[in-house]
Order: sequence, then structure tokens, then C-alpha cells
Amino acid sequence: MWLRAVLVAVMAFGLAACGGKFRTYHGPEVTSIQVHKSERKMYLLHNDEVLEEFDVSLGKNPLGPKQFEGDGKTPEGAYYISHKNPRSQYHLSLGVSYPNVRQVEFARSQGKAPGGDIFIHGGPPRPVNKRDWTAGCIAVTDREMERIYAMVKPGTVIHILP
Repeated sequence: MWLRAVLVAVMAFGLAACGGKFRTYHGPEVTSIQVHKSERKMYLLHNDEVLEEFDVSLGKNPLGPKQFEGDGKTPEGAYYISHKNPRSQYHLSLGVSYPNVRQVEFARSQGKAPGGDIFIHGGPPRPVNKRDWTAGCIAVTDREMERIYAMVKPGTVIHILP
């Protein structure tokens, strides 16, 4: 009997822990995202109105645009949110449509790969001792990522500015 009570308690705690991960949002539509790399800020906008502002971490080598796989840079330019990933190794994540055709062609002309798998995500999964730590992604806290994940839909435009 006590084993059953323990199992019920464990399941209840497990469900409670998952409950915060998938929030709902009923406010104005997020029509675009702006990331200002030099300020380490991300803004979720409804037209010209800022709905939310977040501090972000970037690629471990953040100056300049991403050009090649492994350069540690966060892309610059206009992209869109390609998909949602509820099973991200970084809590939750939103795919960014990097690279575009021009970026692929440039990297190939240099005999290199452009890289990919750029996301807005939570994390890190383990402590880090520097501000910019990703491989080129845009990172926020897990709690902030839950809010962003609820607010942003695939297809949303994202402008990543120097």
C-alpha cells in the first residue's frame, strides 16, 4: 500500500514539473522577433509594439555574421521560425531558418559548410562561466523559453541585427 502511495506522489510531482513547460498564451500575436546582438537583447513584437524583452546569450564568438559551420557565430539577417522542438536538449527550442540559399552558396564557394541547427533555446544544461556560450544559437533561461515557446508560432519573422 505504501508503495502505491509513493508511486502516486512521484507521478504527481512529475506532472507538476512538466506543467510549466507548455504554457498557453492568449495575448496579441507575435508578428516579429528582433535580436540585437550588440545589446544581447531579444524583443518579441506585435507590429511596432514590444510585447516582451529578454536578455540573451549568443554564440561563443558573437562578433560578425555566421558564415561557416563551427565558427561559433550567431547569424545576422532576416529569417523565420521554422519549427518548434518540444524535445530539445536545451529544454525547449524554436528553429531559425538559417542558412539561406545565398549563405549556402557563399560557404560552398569557400570550400566549407555553412552550418545550421540554429535555435532560440533555453539552457544551458550544465553551468557555464561566460555570457556567450552557444554554438551560434540564441539562449534564454528555461522559464523565459517556456513563455517564448507559448507566444511564438512557426513562420514568425526574426531579424538578427549586429
